[in-house]
Amino acid sequence: MNREKHLPLTETTFYILLALIQPSHGYAVMQKIEEMSEGQVRIAAGTLYGALENLVRQKQITPVRSDDPRRKSYAITDLGRKILKADCQRMEHMVMLTKTAIGEGRL
Repeated sequence: MNREKHLPLTETTFYILLALIQPSHGYAVMQKIEEMSEGQVRIAAGTLYGALENLVRQKQITPVRSDDPRRKSYAITDLGRKILKADCQRMEHMVMLTKTAIGEGRL
């Protein structure tokens, strides 16, 4: 995996990949992101669908069969999982460095 090409993920992309660990359709992804972020991140439909198209093109997510033929559903791919995990590890490392520099418990 080429770190320069995929990382760091944008906050939007990170949340979309995380939300699609369980296959879902666009509106449910929007709701899940708002729930996971405790209301701090709200993605507009146009932003979401543009991001979904890009992620499909990059093979990080794939369309999956939906119970409702009017809705497109997506799921994260193995590549998407690897990228999500790599970005999580990158952020964990930054948090550890910050805690060490500032001092545990004083953040």
